[in-house]
Amino acid sequence: MIDQNQALGADIEMRPASQVMRLKRMGSFHQSRLSFMRVLLRRLKNQNWQFDRPIFDINDKGVGVATYRAKGPKRTYTLVAFAHDLPAELRSDRVIAEAWDSTFTLFDGEPTKEDIERLSKNVPLQEAGRVSEYEISLSRANRSVRLFEYVTECLSKGQQPEISEIEKVGYLMRTTAVYGSSKFGACDRDKWADREEFSGSFQPELLSVWLTRAYANDMVEHMAKVRGGKNAVTIDPEVRRHFGVGNSTGLGMAPFLINHPALIHAWINGRETAIGLIRALPTAALEKIKKFENLVFSCIYKCFKLAYGSRVSTTKNHLPA
Repeated sequence: MIDQNQALGADIEMRPASQVMRLKRMGSFHQSRLSFMRVLLRRLKNQNWQFDRPIFDINDKGVGVATYRAKGPKRTYTLVAFAHDLPAELRSDRVIAEAWDSTFTLFDGEPTKEDIERLSKNVPLQEAGRVSEYEISLSRANRSVRLFEYVTECLSKGQQPEISEIEKVGYLMRTTAVYGSSKFGACDRDKWADREEFSGSFQPELLSVWLTRAYANDMVEHMAKVRGGKNAVTIDPEVRRHFGVGNSTGLGMAPFLINHPALIHAWINGRETAIGLIRALPTAALEKIKKFENLVFSCIYKCFKLAYGSRVSTTKNHLPA
């Protein structure tokens, strides 16, 4: 462990909790290496997980079933997704909604036809249905009314959506609940708690959410193809990177934060220690300052290049206002 007083020096102290632990400030935090999704994605990459889509049986109305398979070094998990034709008057972001654009379960292994048939009678019902010990999570999601239609229309005409429009929303679909830990008959946490791939917080739930992101991208491309036929295009890989995951509820997160104060302290303390160590440096070498400036400019340039294309110059003084 770092001796903070020694590392930070006598002249600079850690910022007080009264300043740091404020809801408005904490709500604006960016992701870090400790963030749940970053932990998951780093593990998937380091362990060379493989992904495919064994089933995509979705009709022209956007109704059907699809499966997304994640193969790890030891185990396989499959997101089973059911797509529904949701009338506009039934669409709601509330957790108490009774109908959704899509419903999901994360299956422990690879489901058989019989499993999918069983799940088709229960997963779309959500709380009113029942799943088994082979299902690790149960979830549902709705399309972003603004962005899903906009992206569908662009792709159907052979055009890529504007980055600036994507960033106003950030996701094509967002979940309105992701249930786990034996709710509605799902797998109990004791069954998977010692699995290396799920070490950490909310890892199976976030695997489900991340696969849901892939499903949302496939769905918008499918609906664009239905609408535009041969004129339709798929999402450019660089554009695809701007679509995140959406979640409109935090009911599970609230009790988690309250019940894990030591973990919350570790997150915030790690961040504040890093900031304090940097602030404690009396000087910085010129080459390090130059490297930092170049990294910042490179990041800003890539963002503006995606948003404004050829209007962006390669010099620092000619970025759009």
